[in-house]
Amino acid sequence: MITEKIVDAIKSLSPLPIPEVLPVIHNHKYGTLVFGDEHFGVEFEIFGLFGETLNAYNPTIFEDRMWNLLNQTIEIIKKEEFTKINVFSMGDYMDGLLRVGQLFKLKYGVVQGTVLYADFICNWLNELTKYVNVEFQMVHGNHSELRMLGQPKGTFKEDNMGIVVAEMIKVRLNNNPNFTMIENPTGLIFANVAGFNILGIHGEVRNMENALKDFSNTYKTQIDFLLAGHLHHWKSETIGVNREVINVPSIIGVDTFSMSINKTSNAGATFLVFEEDKGKTIEYSIKLN
Repeated sequence: MITEKIVDAIKSLSPLPIPEVLPVIHNHKYGTLVFGDEHFGVEFEIFGLFGETLNAYNPTIFEDRMWNLLNQTIEIIKKEEFTKINVFSMGDYMDGLLRVGQLFKLKYGVVQGTVLYADFICNWLNELTKYVNVEFQMVHGNHSELRMLGQPKGTFKEDNMGIVVAEMIKVRLNNNPNFTMIENPTGLIFANVAGFNILGIHGEVRNMENALKDFSNTYKTQIDFLLAGHLHHWKSETIGVNREVINVPSIIGVDTFSMSINKTSNAGATFLVFEEDKGKTIEYSIKLN
């Protein structure tokens, strides 16, 4: 039934326009845009002590922030003269699949919301490829995992609506000459950028420093930079020469859970610049509210 609903929703989408082919000019600098935790579909407003709005979120605000992100990214691309960048999506693009109570906060049903988000991100990526060549990778978050029949976390790992999003991106951008989607067999993000190994995870780990060491041992490959979302705020820690762990902020920004544990930060994303023999040299903090 879920599959039929997804197929019917996809059939109603308009095809994407194909952009002109952009040349790739290689240099010693490499750009990487990292964003995540969009939690598309949820609606709320959080107030401060004086009745002011600390953060409001709904599908319209999500779109406004993403177009703002696109504009700021294009400015960085032009400034740094990039012709090709990596784009990493860190998961939790959907909200409301963990607990029944969350469904009451959503504007759309699970299937409709997934297709609407996937359609938007396809158009967003397609627009970005008018300015730069894109190598895209993504991970799935815990919020897009279907926990059917009241089962606990991890029971249905293969039933994740992020798989639908990934398939739609592959199909709808298949004819775009400036777009490449890379899928690592581990389900994680992995790339060698400027000679440094970068691993991207959603971020459900207790300690990022230990996680970097554990992943290096597990895959018998030195991981130089470990990137993650999940925490909804920026955090960076150097753990060695050109070795670093980085948590990126969220598109959603402050939500009710953040307030309950007194952890707040701007909605935002991160753009990283890597250089050969130097590692990460520039970190652009992109604020979206």
